[in-house]
Amino acid sequence: MAAVAYLREPFDPGLHEALRRRLGDRLTTSAAICERHGQDESYHQPHAPDAVAFAQSTEEVADIVKLCARYKAPIIPFGTGTSLEGHVAALKGGVCIDVSQMNRVLRVGAEDLDVTVEAGVTRKQLNEYLRDTGLFFPIDPGADASLGGMAATRASGTNAVRYGTMRENVLSLTVVLADGRVIRTARRARKSAAGYDLTRLFVGSEGTLGVITELTLRLYGIPEAISAAVCAFPTIEAAVDTVILTIQSGVPVARIELLDDTQIDAINKYSKLDNKVAPTLFFEFHGTKAGVAEQVAIVKEIAGERGGSDFRWATTQEERNKLWQARHDAYYAALALRPGSQGWATDVCVPISRLAECIAETKRDLAQSPIPSALVGHVGDGNFHLVFMIDPKQPAEIAEASRLNERMVTRALAMEGTCTGEHGVGYGKMDFLPAEHGEAVEVMRMLKRALDPENLMNPGKIVRL
Repeated sequence: MAAVAYLREPFDPGLHEALRRRLGDRLTTSAAICERHGQDESYHQPHAPDAVAFAQSTEEVADIVKLCARYKAPIIPFGTGTSLEGHVAALKGGVCIDVSQMNRVLRVGAEDLDVTVEAGVTRKQLNEYLRDTGLFFPIDPGADASLGGMAATRASGTNAVRYGTMRENVLSLTVVLADGRVIRTARRARKSAAGYDLTRLFVGSEGTLGVITELTLRLYGIPEAISAAVCAFPTIEAAVDTVILTIQSGVPVARIELLDDTQIDAINKYSKLDNKVAPTLFFEFHGTKAGVAEQVAIVKEIAGERGGSDFRWATTQEERNKLWQARHDAYYAALALRPGSQGWATDVCVPISRLAECIAETKRDLAQSPIPSALVGHVGDGNFHLVFMIDPKQPAEIAEASRLNERMVTRALAMEGTCTGEHGVGYGKMDFLPAEHGEAVEVMRMLKRALDPENLMNPGKIVRL
């Protein structure tokens, strides 16, 4: 989907001077820095902001937002820039608020299994900080994303089948609204029936309703036993059937990842592994030693009945880290199969009972296309991704990738699924929302107008006004 061409107002010198007085050298209009902040990891056309403001506190973010509101300048929050649907593109120019310097862990509530962090803390940084507490934060979207960005995009990852997504693991947020007011969406209690659920409103809002500056998150105890395994299958259908029966059997597996033969070939070459080049499932089991052994026995029986073979185990932390790092590097491994290519990454999610059908039909489309692609998925919750390795200088390839993407999304919606399981909307998937949500899109517009009447917060994302 192409971005709408917005008119960009000239950057007001009065705003520039006011921000400079407030931030000093932490405000920059350097072309190189602005360009970096207008582009994410996707194929979407970048749009640089007029200036980048490096904030260090909620109070600073509030001051920046108040100044931008006074001068009616757009505001684009920025964490690490690893999003995939054009979320950080400054379509109307304006000021990018970079929260990467807001990287403090503010409080660990070990007894309550929660933690409060600033928005610029990354998931790896948090788990390194928690290393000696016996606790961890399980949401892992692959990239070492900022936790504020993960909440803003409602991120997910390989552990979602057991631990849920950011939606289930954010307890409270501190948010700066479009007029500079600071709100806290909830207290630390694990449940509440007090008023509207503002936390869930801002989780997934992609910076269009406010700037997330602090988060209180759920933590979990590190399991007594963890075991990971790789298993190859004769067909994708056999692998997906194994996933479906595993979930329906109530096995509390922590991770189930599907990689097609192209993706396995890619990670073998990129990460120097020697997996059989075939449709493959990556499993991980968490629990007590006895519990993990029971899970393993059930899954091995299910997989064996569907032709799963060559179970290869990773039981030490070093082996598991190597296995899952290879999985997280799948995007870059796919691009390495076609040097010089650019990645067009997309995802959908369907009810798990329709997953095999959706993947099979998608693979039939891909088999008839000249564009190389790889499939990988968090199939335990019905979510899968495609990466098209396209030549950005070939309009025909871009058009073909767009056609395949649209067919995949239309197919998922027909199966009561969603146009995006975890990448989010940005401006890349805006045009699919009316088909998915119908009149509810107008309710989203009403919320946007109520909280951001001047359309300053990340304009041009999620809904058009």
